[in-house]
Amino acid sequence: MTDLNPAEPVLSWQPSATLDVLRARAAMNTAIRNFFALRTVLEVETPVLSRYATVDRHIDSFRTHTGAWLQTSPEFAMKRLLAAGSGPIYQIARVFRRDEQGRHHNPEFTLLEWYRPGFDHHALMDEVEALLQQCVSTALHCERLSYQDAFQRHAGFDPLALDAKALEARARDTGMGIPESLTAAERGDVDLWLDLWMSAVVGPQLGQQTPTFIYDFPASQAALSRVRPGTPPLAERFELFWRGVELANGFHELTDAAEQQRRFEADQAWRRDNGREVPPFDQALIGALSQGLPPCAGVALGLDRVLALHLGLPTVAAAIAFSSDRA
Repeated sequence: MTDLNPAEPVLSWQPSATLDVLRARAAMNTAIRNFFALRTVLEVETPVLSRYATVDRHIDSFRTHTGAWLQTSPEFAMKRLLAAGSGPIYQIARVFRRDEQGRHHNPEFTLLEWYRPGFDHHALMDEVEALLQQCVSTALHCERLSYQDAFQRHAGFDPLALDAKALEARARDTGMGIPESLTAAERGDVDLWLDLWMSAVVGPQLGQQTPTFIYDFPASQAALSRVRPGTPPLAERFELFWRGVELANGFHELTDAAEQQRRFEADQAWRRDNGREVPPFDQALIGALSQGLPPCAGVALGLDRVLALHLGLPTVAAAIAFSSDRA
């Protein structure tokens, strides 16, 4: 007989989701596959383990004892398939991100990610809406707001017109919770304050009546998207919110290998300067971009969150067979 370690809590053997929820989840996956089959979009599978990881400033990866990394998104491998001539593709992928389990996050979760050659971010928003109509409700219609309009409506100011000092002053005037440990460099970072305003004030008000797309972000938040020249220049990307929860992140994809490498290196430098782990960026992706990525748009949609919101569940754990505290 094996002795139990008294220091380890005994986990419940029961699932965190009911069987009815799991049936609804299976039905949603079937609806997704039917949706893409009718549009001749190829389902693919890519590795969960990679020698590379994301260097995104806001996402931390799990690393195995062998040195391989668990994917935070199938994006880079899927772009390599696009560069190899796959045409439109999608994947229902298990992904992993180091963060505390919470109401809207489980460290292991499911992303629906797809790429559409020839689409821009506006055409892809149309398709995301059509997918939700098939999987959630035919009566569902999405609102669309520019990033600038969303801030003006819900925060009362133009986010493209204020510097970090003004954003901080407004945050303190509203009594917003501000981290006490901010460095001088962080306090001077416009995007830090915009992200704080988005998470604390703007985001929670979005999509309360109907899902809402926010598009045309500041160029400094381009991530993996193209930047459209102008005054000011804008990142051709979008996010989708429903009942204050972010569901999707989409891009009119950057295809310039040199620019992508520059952004990766800048993110690595930021992580190094802020005492964060600095993973290797994906050299294979840079090689694929150098070979030629077709003009396209791509999006990642969090399926656990979609199901939880659709069914009115209290947490994403209730949409997952076994959440991380029961795994």
